[in-house]
Amino acid sequence: MSGTAKALLVDDRKENLLALEAILQGLPVKSVAVESGEAALKQLLVDDFAVILLDAQMPDMDGFETANHIKRRERTRHVPIIFLTAADRDAQLALRGYAAGAVDYLTKPFDPWVLRAKVSVFVDLWTKSRQLAAHSEDVRERDARWRTLSEAVDAATTLLRSDEEGARERAAALLEQARWG
Repeated sequence: MSGTAKALLVDDRKENLLALEAILQGLPVKSVAVESGEAALKQLLVDDFAVILLDAQMPDMDGFETANHIKRRERTRHVPIIFLTAADRDAQLALRGYAAGAVDYLTKPFDPWVLRAKVSVFVDLWTKSRQLAAHSEDVRERDARWRTLSEAVDAATTLLRSDEEGARERAAALLEQARWG
């Protein structure tokens, strides 16, 4: 589990990717830029992302089709997608973006500070989600350890209540084994 949040930037134009990377500079997020929907899907097989910035209009596989593939995969269906497009404020395109699973849809030119703020929110959510998952794992481990110790105490108590020879030594050994176990 990586500790650094990543943003997947998907656009068929290098200059747009460079602009997005510049906008995100200084945020606690590592940008991973790819130039096609296919490349995005491949990248999603190897990395986890806090957010995806996805160009809606690309040749071959457009952003909508890419988003549909992303949302169909169990591993990636919960990754937030922000669509970016140069298209005029066409309500039908925005609806299509939301239908494909986008959490937001921005038309160019957009305010870079607004995009930074949106990405920051998803990075914070991703980070807190990871922290919560790690904490939950710690609690599960502690609970398992507690159960093991409780069972050892119960077994030692039963032994001590018995009249068996060497019960004290065996009970002490049981507790010691559970303690370091």
